Amino acid sequence: MAVTASVDRAAGDRPRARPRRVAAVAFWLRHTAPQSEAFLLPALIALAAAVGVLAHFHTVWVQPSMVTLPLLLGGFMLRFTAQLVLLVASALVVVIDALTSHPARPTPGTILLIGATALIVLVMSRERVRLGVRGTRGESMLFDLRERLRAQGQVPRLPEGWHLELALKSAGGQSFAGDFLIAARSDVETLDPEGEFRKGPGRLQLGLVDVSGKGLQAGTRALLLSGAFGGLLGSVPAPQFLAAANRYLLRQGWEEGFATAVHLVVDLETGDFECYSAGHPPIAQLAAGAGRWSLCETPGPVLGVLPDAEYKPTRGRLEYGDGLMLFTDGLIEQPGQDLAIGLDRLLGAAGTLQTKGFSGGAARIVDAVARKTNDDRALVLVWRTRPTS
Repeated sequence: MAVTASVDRAAGDRPRARPRRVAAVAFWLRHTAPQSEAFLLPALIALAAAVGVLAHFHTVWVQPSMVTLPLLLGGFMLRFTAQLVLLVASALVVVIDALTSHPARPTPGTILLIGATALIVLVMSRERVRLGVRGTRGESMLFDLRERLRAQGQVPRLPEGWHLELALKSAGGQSFAGDFLIAARSDVETLDPEGEFRKGPGRLQLGLVDVSGKGLQAGTRALLLSGAFGGLLGSVPAPQFLAAANRYLLRQGWEEGFATAVHLVVDLETGDFECYSAGHPPIAQLAAGAGRWSLCETPGPVLGVLPDAEYKPTRGRLEYGDGLMLFTDGLIEQPGQDLAIGLDRLLGAAGTLQTKGFSGGAARIVDAVARKTNDDRALVLVWRTRPTS
């Protein structure tokens, strides 16, 4: 899976049609498909019987092995008990065909194929029963959870002059990843010289989290943590966010329940920022005046290990033309190589942003440094430009 998102003043709150279409499909799978089982089972049994009849008279076009077709369809659409009924009916079709055919059929290879198909279908169905879902509800549930994970990373509308891009790729191109982004924006009211309260641009908070493991292995934990951390972000004071996230992770009691995270707080009026890190790679800052990237080291223990961990911030400021880059270790780790080499390669790729522009830069950097890496990788670019008005 590859995800690229950008947010600016023009597109920050643009209606998104795709999530609505996804929600409609998920609703159909969850509600309509299971209710049609009363019609599906007789239809699939009739299909198996039709295969038996046609195989008896038209041996060239229809073979007894085609009874696997209704078995496969039933594996996706029927409950476990209904699949057993379909399996018995299909077996009767094969037995009747064997007793009435001359020469005798089916062959041993056909019987082996039908038996293997039935076994695979029943094992898949039993796994659904263990999960407590029926029919296609398991797939629709994962579908819905994946969309919720993506929704957690939606960045709120930013004021003019502020821009953000996210590029996220999972290991092996899978739909779930252990890297995720959460975001929140809070408005701030200030007292102007005339004694009236004025609503300012507020603050933007970003959390880039890397859960232990990769791909599907870490995807389930990422789904849980994205919801929990997303609720904490903006609800607790910024200096306490990582400490609260650490306590939550410790309560889960996972054997491999650690995660690294970086928490960025940006004042959207002044450009001042604070960065907190929990065992995460350093962030990089571009000083437009100097024309080079520098690393901002922020030490801090990983989440889920120490019960009384404390997190201290690193502070800085973004002037017009400056940028920040947040990333996970999948972009800088290579087997047998030092992390410094990976960091140099990443900063070298980021050096092209001043010549090619920041727009689309997150995806370009990820493709340049870790296109074929078998690990989850995420990169966030935040930059500031001078407002036109």
